[in-house]
Amino acid sequence: MSAQNQQGLSVGEVAMRSGVAVSALHFYERKGLIASDRSSGNQRRYGRDVLRRVAIIRVAQTLGIPLKEVAALFSTLPQGRIADKEHWRAMATLWTEALDERIRVLNRLKTDLDGCIGCGCLSMRHCALFNPDDTVAAQGTGAVLLAQRRQKQGEGD
Repeated sequence: MSAQNQQGLSVGEVAMRSGVAVSALHFYERKGLIASDRSSGNQRRYGRDVLRRVAIIRVAQTLGIPLKEVAALFSTLPQGRIADKEHWRAMATLWTEALDERIRVLNRLKTDLDGCIGCGCLSMRHCALFNPDDTVAAQGTGAVLLAQRRQKQGEGD
């Protein structure tokens, strides 16, 4: 921590300013997402850069980005400094690509659900259209028809 931030922010101050619970900050620290120093009284003290890191973590969580991916990106950032525009642009580009893929998968799932929900019965076991007399049970366990449909869609992509 620089001399300017030597006193730093207490965990309570970071929690108040970031809108994140103290327990979440401790969790982020255990995961290596943020770091603190200790005061002479053995209290955590955070640099102001932690506020930006916590804000980025919250955005990532809102987008459904796993904390493991956030940690990997944070490992490329300089410790004790606020992420600059280039760092943020690189993270946003990676996350945009991941979100685009997730959207494609979710749209396929939505289409598959429409096929089942469209008939109104919501029962693959008794469905006269998709699974008459439960014949699909002989093909395996789980959502066999959904897996087959996804495989066919994947072949067509």
